[in-house]
Parts: sequence; C-alpha cells; structure tokens
Amino acid sequence: MSNTSYGQLAANGLWKNNPALVQLLGLCPLLAVTGSVVNALGLGLATTVVLAGSNLAVSMIRNAVTDAIKLPAFVMIIASFTTCAELLMKAFTYELYQILGIFIALIVTNCAILGRADAFACKNRVLPAMVDGLMMGLGFALVLVVVGAIRELLGNGTLFADMHLLVGEIGRNWKITVVDNYPGFLVAILPPGAFLVTGFLIALKNIIDGRLEASRAQRLASAGEAKVSRRVRTTGHIE
Repeated sequence: MSNTSYGQLAANGLWKNNPALVQLLGLCPLLAVTGSVVNALGLGLATTVVLAGSNLAVSMIRNAVTDAIKLPAFVMIIASFTTCAELLMKAFTYELYQILGIFIALIVTNCAILGRADAFACKNRVLPAMVDGLMMGLGFALVLVVVGAIRELLGNGTLFADMHLLVGEIGRNWKITVVDNYPGFLVAILPPGAFLVTGFLIALKNIIDGRLEASRAQRLASAGEAKVSRRVRTTGHIE
C-alpha cells in the first residue's frame, strides 16, 4: 500500500507526472479535438469522470481478481464508465457529442486510464485511488483546455465560443472576441497547430522544472555551506 499523501497525488496529477506533458499519454484526442475551449473541456471532463470512476471500481475489486484476469477486468470497467459518459453526453450535450464524435468512445483506449488502474488503483485503498484518478484526469483536462484556448485564440481570435454546447443557454454570452475582424490563422486549428502548441507547452514545463531544480540545488548548497562554516565552541580541559 502506498504512503503517498493526497497533496502528492494532486501535485503528481496536475504537474509532476501530468499524463499529457510528462507521460505523453492520450495524445490522440489531445491533438484531434482541441480546436476550441468547449471541445477540449467536454472531452477533458468526460475523461476525468472515467478515470476517477474506473480507479474507484478497480480499487474496490483489487483483492477479488487474480493476475490472470486482471487486465481484462480493468478494460471492462473502463469500457463501462466510458459508455456511461457517452450516454450522459448524448442526453445532455448532444450537439457537443456529435462534434467530438468517435473520440468519446475512444476514451476506453486511453493508455493513461489503464495505466493508472494497473499502476496505482489496484494497489491502493479506495479513497487514494479515486483521488489519484481525479487528479490525473484534471491534469489531463487542464492541458486540453490550455491547448484549446491557445488554438482557438490563434485560429479564430476568440475565447469560449459555443460554450452553450456544454453548459446550456447561459453559455451563449460567454464568448470573448479578442481580436475584431480577425482573418484567422488556419494552421492553428489544424492538427499541425496542435503539435506545435503541445510541443511549446512541454518545452515550457521542462524549462520551469529545470529552473525550480536549479533553485532547489542552490538552496541546498547554501544551507550546506552555512552548516560547514558555522563556528563550534568547545570547553573543557585537553589532556
């Protein structure tokens, strides 16, 4: 059983071990449907629900399945939650479901979901497993939304367009036109644009991590020098 704290689970899912930027899993939907914020958010929320739910179910049966049927059982669980997410989107966000198309059903093939079920959920209690799935899903959804926002801004000059497809009529007024009479930048909303934006985000994360690590090393070195240079006073007789 892992002794990982909930804070560590959150940090791993959102930053240190982010499925999209570190593990580089789930890149197919990341590159295919992030042409706008609403598309990215819809797929991100569906993936998060499947991740959290499947981790919860896998943890609950972890002591009841043998290694021989473990992976097939995990796939069946993930497929069940994917079907639930698909039916919910059909019922409440049908137009968005049609836009996302096959990529909702393909959540079941997302390696990040099966990977978390096998690497974490089947070895930990229910609550930590569910938190791990939730944080990994939120980290993946966050990257989707950031990529979608950048591509929508560069491609159309807008943000949060067509949000009514996800949140209802209240979202019709959420559209922000950043640049009036914007001619559009077609490559940004095509798959090559997704590759470029994702690559820049991965590079940015690596730069930030490198600077944080250098700063940490410098603090440790300074602390070590201060400890070595500290004067020690002795008393007593020397024989």
